[in-house]
Amino acid sequence: MAKRLQVILQDPEYREVQRAARARRMSIAAWVRQALTQARRSEPQGSVEKKLAAIRAAARYESPTSDIDTMLAEIEQGYLPKQS
Repeated sequence: MAKRLQVILQDPEYREVQRAARARRMSIAAWVRQALTQARRSEPQGSVEKKLAAIRAAARYESPTSDIDTMLAEIEQGYLPKQS
């Protein structure tokens, strides 16, 4: 279900939004929806504490590692067709 959102802007701010929308050949509504979508995506998901707890839990494990160049070479080698 769609919902209506009303936002009050001062004239100079409205003109900036209008210019930005025109520059992209979009309606003001489409430009605002796109801006809101981008803003939502840039917001962090989850709490900082929860993220830090996950990192700390993962850091307790010992895993085999290698330097990045060796790991990338091994990954690339896995993409090559098998030689018979």
